[in-house]
Amino acid sequence: MIRILLILSLLSIYIKASSSEPVVMPGKVSVSPIQELYDACGLKGKLSFDAFQKCLEGFTRYKPAKSIIAICDFSKPSDQKRFFVIDLIQKKTLAYTYVAHGKNSGEKMATSFSNQPESLKSSLGFFKVGQPIETLKHGMSLILDGLEKGKNDNARAREIIIHGATYVSDKFVQQYGYTGKSFGCPALPQDVMKEMLPLLANGSLLYIYR
Repeated sequence: MIRILLILSLLSIYIKASSSEPVVMPGKVSVSPIQELYDACGLKGKLSFDAFQKCLEGFTRYKPAKSIIAICDFSKPSDQKRFFVIDLIQKKTLAYTYVAHGKNSGEKMATSFSNQPESLKSSLGFFKVGQPIETLKHGMSLILDGLEKGKNDNARAREIIIHGATYVSDKFVQQYGYTGKSFGCPALPQDVMKEMLPLLANGSLLYIYR
């Protein structure tokens, strides 16, 4: 708990400092604290900086139980790796992989989103990652609770979960040019899902960005 309070305090400073005018020293290029954290995590050229910054703002707002965040960057097509798991205290990217979007959200690009049951679309915004559950279809998965009213708060009722899928893999992308599509869940490669279970379960924050 002390570690979480520490990172929340630091992030508040980062965000406040980044919103103010940078101090430019003679002969030096000024870099914001959030930019420094972004660079330290090795995200340049991989994850949208805007997605990272907005996720940190959500972290300070929702105060999750873990210092690990997950980001789906749906501004990128599904043939690119666009799922990130980041340890904010260690300043380290723990996962960088493919993720599927909902079948009615679009083909290679996710362009349409919904909070409605049976829409088969992805939802945007912030989610709390809950406990692991075992499903008949997908095996061990992670429950999601949408934190934004009217935007993703039907996630649990829609049975939107993080799960593994055979249609999310290097092999599938190489064969078809994109990942397969889910019923609205952020589906991951099956081998990655096994690693994500203990990291994300019970209190991490997921941000789905577009």
